[in-house]
Amino acid sequence: MLELLGMPQQASAHAAQIDQVIVLLHWLMAVLFVGWGIFFVYTLIRFRASANPTADYAGVKSHTSSYLEVAVAGIEAIILLAFAIPAWAVRVNEFPPENGATVVHVIAKQFEWHTVYPGPDGRFGRRDASLITSTNAIGLDRDDPSGADDIHTINQMSLPVDTPVIAYLSTMDVIHSFGITSMRVKQDAVPGMEIPVWWEPTVTGDFEINCSQLCGLGHYRMRGFLTIMSQGDFQSFLSEEGARLAAD
Repeated sequence: MLELLGMPQQASAHAAQIDQVIVLLHWLMAVLFVGWGIFFVYTLIRFRASANPTADYAGVKSHTSSYLEVAVAGIEAIILLAFAIPAWAVRVNEFPPENGATVVHVIAKQFEWHTVYPGPDGRFGRRDASLITSTNAIGLDRDDPSGADDIHTINQMSLPVDTPVIAYLSTMDVIHSFGITSMRVKQDAVPGMEIPVWWEPTVTGDFEINCSQLCGLGHYRMRGFLTIMSQGDFQSFLSEEGARLAAD
């Protein structure tokens, strides 16, 4: 079924669950399509002009169709209230503890993805719009003791495999949508808000980060890259970026 739907690689711990919901929804849509299709064909035949040369101004005398409509609406409401909403609430509200996760800040800006990692102190520094320059696109305050060692990358995110990731999303201008299809991750970045999203990568490799919200003339080029690597390689990445920061 997944192959027929053209689903991409499952690269996160929750990807299979998301795909199961998608498959279930397609089966439900197929049942509804066939059911309503049969009903449509029946009405075309049952009420065709040749079999009903004279109009019946009394209209429908049975309430069967009304009962069917109410039943379908009730089933859909049950699925939504008893299954979809609770399942999604668990996904978006229950976060892993930060002390066992990789925590990053992701800042969207026309037309770039900026990722900030805390330094060895594990704390994020202050950002201030007044500090934005051509070389400091997100206004990092390097004079803040907590921010002096923060690592900043543009359009390149590196993360360890088999470790939960908590990304705090924000935007500096318009609404953007942070999407990593293979990870089954998608979340809007809304001006004035910092929105957390989490996932756990299970496959190493390179993946694409895209913006799924039309955000301006350069929307087509708002593309980033995610590299999932071993824990050892990730620590080497942090050490190399930290050394480069110290050298600057």
